[in-house]
Amino acid sequence: MSMEQILDTVRGFDGVLELAPAEGSEFPEIAWGDHFFYYAPDGQVPQRTQPYATIVTKNYPDDALSDLDPPGRWRLNIHVGRAAFMRLTGEDPKRVASRPDFSAADVVLRHPVYSTQGWIAIVNPGDHTTPLAVELLREAHENARRRAD
Repeated sequence: MSMEQILDTVRGFDGVLELAPAEGSEFPEIAWGDHFFYYAPDGQVPQRTQPYATIVTKNYPDDALSDLDPPGRWRLNIHVGRAAFMRLTGEDPKRVASRPDFSAADVVLRHPVYSTQGWIAIVNPGDHTTPLAVELLREAHENARRRAD
């Protein structure tokens, strides 16, 4: 599935707010081209919560293990919580021991930086991971809705 297809899917969720920093916006240049998703039916960024999913399109200074700088590479990140994290990775997010190839595409992996908070990552979701990614995005959105309510 292309990034645009993932974006179209998430944009269709009721109450979603997408931040998509671009050149000339008030957001730092490092975030330009990335996408951040919140449950915010009022259209305002929640003040005391993180996004429930993100798409990043490049390496960050503290997050380069996914090798996102080559053209066409991007990563979908989803907050799934502890139970789903354990089901998906086989590890407790507080005690991860594996050292996977974080640059592998179309594979569900623990997030290279935020796994202890229950985040997973998928570089370039493809045939193998797209149906699961869409399901996880819907669940993350619904969980954010429940927390907001």
